[in-house]
Amino acid sequence: MPRDEQPLAADVPLVHLLHAAHTRLTRASAEALAPHGVDGHDLAVLAALADGAPLSQAQTARRLGLDRTTMAALLDGLEDHGLVRRRRCTEDRRRNLVELTPGGQECLRRARRAHRAAERRFLAPLDDETATTLVRALRTLTADGAPASAPVTE
Repeated sequence: MPRDEQPLAADVPLVHLLHAAHTRLTRASAEALAPHGVDGHDLAVLAALADGAPLSQAQTARRLGLDRTTMAALLDGLEDHGLVRRRRCTEDRRRNLVELTPGGQECLRRARRAHRAAERRFLAPLDDETATTLVRALRTLTADGAPASAPVTE
């Protein structure tokens, strides 16, 4: 039987398997991050800001694929908790630059560690080789330039 005609695990559609895995990992991540006062969206913002020089709100939003309103709301919450600071750009007063505070850097360090531990627990049922293969395959499928869809023959 050709590979594209072979049934998947118990004939469950791949999209359902991926959704179930996503749901479980998202729940595990949320539980791991909660003691640090952040969620997955907050962690993504903190990580984006940790990559170097302060970014504008718009740059941060673009980097994360978020609209400006969502970005502003996320930054409001992070600023309220003392994890980021916004300041006017001296070269262009219309722009706000955003940077991590020392507390934000520490929160990011602890939250990343907790997040990685949740990912390891999620992958624990797989042996190391299978887990590595899964992660590599998902990176390939989600990489820029990867085909969004492939022809399906039924």
